[in-house]
Amino acid sequence: MKVALIQQQSYNTKETTVQKTVEAIQKAAQNGSELVVLQELHQTEYFCQSEDTRFFDYAASWEADIAFWSNVAKENQVVLVSSLFERRAAGLYHNTAVVFEKDGSIAGKYRKMHIPDDPGFYEKFYFTPGDLGFEPIQTSVGKLGVLICWDQWYPEAARLMALKGAEMLIYPTAIGWFDGDNEAEKQRQVNSWITIQRSHAIANGIPVLSCNRVGFEKDSSGVMDGIRFWGNSFVCDPQGSFIAHADHQDETILYAEISKERTKAVRDIWPFLRDRRIDTYGDLLKRYCD
Repeated sequence: MKVALIQQQSYNTKETTVQKTVEAIQKAAQNGSELVVLQELHQTEYFCQSEDTRFFDYAASWEADIAFWSNVAKENQVVLVSSLFERRAAGLYHNTAVVFEKDGSIAGKYRKMHIPDDPGFYEKFYFTPGDLGFEPIQTSVGKLGVLICWDQWYPEAARLMALKGAEMLIYPTAIGWFDGDNEAEKQRQVNSWITIQRSHAIANGIPVLSCNRVGFEKDSSGVMDGIRFWGNSFVCDPQGSFIAHADHQDETILYAEISKERTKAVRDIWPFLRDRRIDTYGDLLKRYCD
């Protein structure tokens, strides 16, 4: 199966950004992609750099956004993994991945479970933690374990998706550097980000698709300079080997071929799920073992 990850920057308006995304999806479909993955909160700038109630207005178009991306998936005959700002009720919002089937129907959705709160990433101000659990989404191209950004650091999330039959892990992402960090620290950060996700592929014996944005986005509050998103979108196989890997600065459509036969072969020789000692893992339900 051919997949495509759309790594792009945010433009001055939602309309321009969405137009660029649609053009990339059309190109990916024309090149034979059956599954297209978009980055986290792909319609706008990464607005969580500051705490500002005006950004809740971005979620007002939730229903219209659903209809729009449904039509894009249908027109291009692709399974589309989107990442949208969900308005569930006034004062109740989610960071939500909606997966559209090739006919435009909604195959399923996932609400981000782990919500960060760090300088420049004030997501707890905007998003309520997800309540849909870690449930893979069945599509015509397979069972997708869709998670979002901060979720990618947690082995428990990846494992639960795998235990429930996910055939691949998919991470729409928005993560980057601060320009004030030195080069060594920047490299440590991106290496850690890549390594933890490759480890999920290895430990669970399934491919990982991680799609990040690129480009510098200024902090609209002026408190910080802004974030330079580090790209590096990638696809790796069930042994953690890169199938495709984008650079840290360029917009691109990253293509890769995913093989279910390869997944089976790897799991047969590395039977990690067989040898799990589920009778001894009770302490994982504790916050910390004093």
